[in-house]
Amino acid sequence: MATLKRDYYEILGISRSADEREIKKAFRGLARELHPDVSDHPDAEERFREAAEAYEVLSKRETRELYDRYGHDGLRTGGFRPTDFDFTSLSDIFSVFFGEDIFGRMGGAPGARGSRGGDILVEAEIELVEASEGVSKAVPFPVAVTCETCGGNGAAPGTEPATCSRCGGAGRLQSVSTSVFGQFIRTQGCPECSGTGQVLPSPCPDCAGSGQVIDEHSIDVEIPPGIHDGQRIRLSGEGHAGTSGARSGDLYVLVRVRPDPRFVRDGNDVLSTVGLTMTQAALGTRIAVPTLDGDAQLEFKAGTQPGEIRVLRGKGMPVLQGFGRGDHRVLVNVAIPRQLSHEQRHALEQFERGARPENYEADEGFFEKLRAAFR
Repeated sequence: MATLKRDYYEILGISRSADEREIKKAFRGLARELHPDVSDHPDAEERFREAAEAYEVLSKRETRELYDRYGHDGLRTGGFRPTDFDFTSLSDIFSVFFGEDIFGRMGGAPGARGSRGGDILVEAEIELVEASEGVSKAVPFPVAVTCETCGGNGAAPGTEPATCSRCGGAGRLQSVSTSVFGQFIRTQGCPECSGTGQVLPSPCPDCAGSGQVIDEHSIDVEIPPGIHDGQRIRLSGEGHAGTSGARSGDLYVLVRVRPDPRFVRDGNDVLSTVGLTMTQAALGTRIAVPTLDGDAQLEFKAGTQPGEIRVLRGKGMPVLQGFGRGDHRVLVNVAIPRQLSHEQRHALEQFERGARPENYEADEGFFEKLRAAFR
């Protein structure tokens, strides 16, 4: 039996109107309290992962809007899957979420520990038909990779990094000041080694001592059927390389679905129009109507009215990571001639003189069809 998930706002202890700063502050406090490194509570790890998932959703505009409108079911339908975090320390979680360590310094913990690589966001444009079928797209992007010349340590071949003499390899400097309130210890990153604890007597000529170089990569991204415009696909470990052996960042692919002039998407349904002439609508006709699966031949009976809706069951968009498809609704437009020849006008006048009220009698479902057209 599936476990009922708690409300993300309740988990973080914030209101639904909380801004980005409040969300971040709430998660910081819970991360320090619940991380297994610092808590001996039996369910600390589960509560920590629950808080991390809540922050992952509420800190991003797209997922927060989806959650606010449709709840947990909307996130599942929208393709969201929480990250399966496996962190060895509290510093790692702060580096992943905030780009800094537990003390608030950017770039992760100093010293021998490396910092996680940065994430990358790229866009992939696809057609609506491709979104309905699913497609593989080659996405190029620049990425920081470990320098092959120095192996990532930043030192020129044949040399090694040296311990920083100013901080003794700690990467931090401490100063003690005394006031009437007692002694205060101030800790700051070492400016000599930029918090790494090491200096480079001979920097690598290829990466200038950074340990990384920018390379052009391309990756084939599998875009699932039914994806919506603006949704993201996360590829773990495909982002910028980490330092000192730390894990790479992630690659996020923002999918943009180009508008199709033939269709309008409404959730998993597709809307389109078909134009009939006045005589086609009056006499009945058979006409080809475009769908996501190609043209479909539709029969329109004599007396077809403007505003009628033809529903093609199962011809809409696939349900993302689900089963079935939406419907394709076709709205009938009837074109009235703007210019008539003398003969045409005479023929219409003859018809009007011979017309009877029953020629224009509406069927019982006219207003229902009209309401359906507005929906």
